[in-house]
Amino acid sequence: MKVGDITAVLESFAPLNIQESWDNSGLIIGSPEDEVHGVLVGFDCTSALIEEAVERGCDMVVTHHPLIFKGMSRIDGKDPVGAAIIQAVRSGVAVYAAHTTADKVITGVSGAMARRLGLKNVSIMVPEGDGTVGLGIIGEFPFPMDGSEALHYVQGKFGLPVIKSSKPLEEKITRVALLGGSGGSEIALARARGAQLYITADISYHNYFTPEGFMIMDVGHFESEVEIVDIFVAQIRKKFPTFASYKSSALDRSNPVHYFVV
Repeated sequence: MKVGDITAVLESFAPLNIQESWDNSGLIIGSPEDEVHGVLVGFDCTSALIEEAVERGCDMVVTHHPLIFKGMSRIDGKDPVGAAIIQAVRSGVAVYAAHTTADKVITGVSGAMARRLGLKNVSIMVPEGDGTVGLGIIGEFPFPMDGSEALHYVQGKFGLPVIKSSKPLEEKITRVALLGGSGGSEIALARARGAQLYITADISYHNYFTPEGFMIMDVGHFESEVEIVDIFVAQIRKKFPTFASYKSSALDRSNPVHYFVV
């Protein structure tokens, strides 16, 4: 098996040509011609993930977030990104990321959120091109619920210890927009599509001052996107059922954001 065989599977699911202009999806470390004997899939490419890959006999890791986003003037082992780069190169581990590519397919990040919530009549919130790809999902709750009921419903479906929200609506909510990860820039588009509720992450303070009839929930960046790891594993195993492909055993502990309830 070669690295290129694995990347071809992932790019069949989430093509590189649909990524955002600022993104860095694709093969970040390694060559498509490198031999690969096992793949470990995680959420972020950290030194801990590279170490786990080596321990499992994997010479490739696949993540959602790219290890390198922008140009680097130096690679410093004291920096978390630099340490992971050094460790991957020294260990001969190829590194691949499917970031906004997986955000923009309907079966990707936001689609997984929609399935978790049981949304009906779903479509892409911000369609591009022929309308088959784009950011976010818009659909309908399985049954109408007011803001407080929606908070409990979403919190339960995502298993959240805490949830941030604007003032809960008193009227019944049916139409919901979703965008995994940092979705603050798409609030106006969610409203324009008729959403009464917008569920995303990394919302800034002033955006919680919502207009009448509109509500925002911030479910957390990691929490909104982490299901993509299982989707990547499933894609690889579907194509190569006997190949050594694994989900990181530390995935549930890899969220860099920690919550303390006192």
